[in-house]
Amino acid sequence: MLSSIGKSSALAALRSGKDETEPMEPTELDKANLRVDVLYGGWSAERDVSVATGEACAQALARAGFARVELVDVTPEIGKVMEERKPQVAFNALHGKWGEDGHIQAILEMLRIPYTHSGVLASSLAMHKQKAKVIFRDARIPTAESKLVSIERLMDSDPMPMPYVVKPVAEGSSVGVHIVDSEASSPVSVSLSGLGEYGQELMVERYVPGRELTCAVMGNVALGVLDIEAKGSFYNYESKYAEGGSEHIIPADVPNDVYRKIQQYALNAHMSLGCKGVTRADFRYDDTPGADGELVILEINTQPGMTGTSLVPEIAQHAGHSFEELVEWMVKDASCDR
Repeated sequence: MLSSIGKSSALAALRSGKDETEPMEPTELDKANLRVDVLYGGWSAERDVSVATGEACAQALARAGFARVELVDVTPEIGKVMEERKPQVAFNALHGKWGEDGHIQAILEMLRIPYTHSGVLASSLAMHKQKAKVIFRDARIPTAESKLVSIERLMDSDPMPMPYVVKPVAEGSSVGVHIVDSEASSPVSVSLSGLGEYGQELMVERYVPGRELTCAVMGNVALGVLDIEAKGSFYNYESKYAEGGSEHIIPADVPNDVYRKIQQYALNAHMSLGCKGVTRADFRYDDTPGADGELVILEINTQPGMTGTSLVPEIAQHAGHSFEELVEWMVKDASCDR
């Protein structure tokens, strides 16, 4: 399997001002016989997105010449299923709990089935936004102030000055995210009652105005920075996955030093958590009138979406990698002990 590019190469690429990975020497794969199972679906709140990601990736792998690609809709019996199937590579297209929090990764490790994306520990840490922030701060990556609060505490009074953001601490795709601002008469008005399904603790984070920017890392190399202009109030679930829900601008039109900082922070976040394969880090950049240009990381996605409206394929395309090349690279990069 193709190994990741080393840290020295990644830092050198940033210093030279590159936005994309160097062309990689192709690793010979027996595409006619290599058995690749695309794990998708599952039962998290992000099942629909995972289905779209899995189908898109399976189709791209087929176009890339892989003849033995099968979609596997994940159920709680996945351990037994994979033990019986024993593919040569598991392409992880799952999102949300069980898919990107270390659980499926642990099952694949025990079965010694090479898989894509990050390993057990990195996946678990990245999925828990508050724990990831502790590591980001230690790596000198700026974050917005945040705290974990119970739903009861949140409904009783504001835990920090408005505006602030309320989000599940371990969900992705902006599932359950609410912005509480001065127009809200109380936290109850943002319909928090439905958030109980995500656990009894929620993360409350200081709202940073301005722009939503994102940067992908592929093989320990930071790619380009993309600017997301959501059509709604913020980049929520609908903006991410609905056609026309947002406009993507790449390369992002930001000052060069900000662009490089985002690349460096994305790479540092990826490496500080021990991530592998492809990740995507999301940022807020406050360039509103009179602001001081605050830049903070929101989170890192170890299982970024790979649908028709997803960001990573678009960022990879800008770096010169087609969707087919991207998924083929991910298969080559698959391994155990990640």
